[in-house]
Amino acid sequence: KTESKAAFANDSMYMEKFIEDPRHIEIQIIGDKTGKACHLSERDCSIQRRHQKLAEETPSPFMTDKLREEMGAAAIKAAEAVKYEGVGTVEFLVDKHRKFYFMEMNTRIQVEHPVTEQRCGIDLISEQIKVAMDLKLGIKQEEVKFHGHVIECRINAEDPVTSMPSPGLITHYHRPGGMGVRVDDFIYTGYSIPPHYDSMISKVIVYADSRSECISRALRALDETVVGGIKTNIDLHKRILNHPDFQENSYNTNFLAEKC
Repeated sequence: KTESKAAFANDSMYMEKFIEDPRHIEIQIIGDKTGKACHLSERDCSIQRRHQKLAEETPSPFMTDKLREEMGAAAIKAAEAVKYEGVGTVEFLVDKHRKFYFMEMNTRIQVEHPVTEQRCGIDLISEQIKVAMDLKLGIKQEEVKFHGHVIECRINAEDPVTSMPSPGLITHYHRPGGMGVRVDDFIYTGYSIPPHYDSMISKVIVYADSRSECISRALRALDETVVGGIKTNIDLHKRILNHPDFQENSYNTNFLAEKC
């Protein structure tokens, strides 16, 4: 307070709650013009670099059924309180005691929406368009079913060690395939990546019956992915997926800074 008073002639102080071992967990919701909303469960977005998400998965290995129900109910309550229309995401921080705290709401489709689509079999883009056309939700909460495990890796044009951007000409591109592998991208052999925009060039989304199988399938898909002529963060994703702490669900939002 003394330092603040001397520097700014104001000694007002704000105190924030310290979140121990935070996990970044978000709830996907959809609302329509009638004011009704439903949620499509959670995504764990705790693998981050400088607060920017790098990999996402669902279901979160950190969640319990009780916590999932409570956070889903809170997300719906928030959406219905403002009569939210469209697809959106209510984001939370969850501490090591599994107490959750509202962080923000993203009122748009998100990069990681395929994670949810692959697990529940619902086309979020289609649902968003229907709601925008003033149609009622065709989804009832009790009808939403979830299957298996999904992991998404964001492939960026950057050095996997320094994280420096790596724009330039893609001399060869081969996307992975096979059962349970989805790729959302826009690049191709001969495409030149400009230096002026976000470095993400592709998303590799993998589905499997279990988390361990999903990790193995993701590693195989990353091994198959070839992007020639530039550097990518594919090797970083491999280090993450192979790390024992990630595999054993012993990590938080500081994982990359501290261990990888």
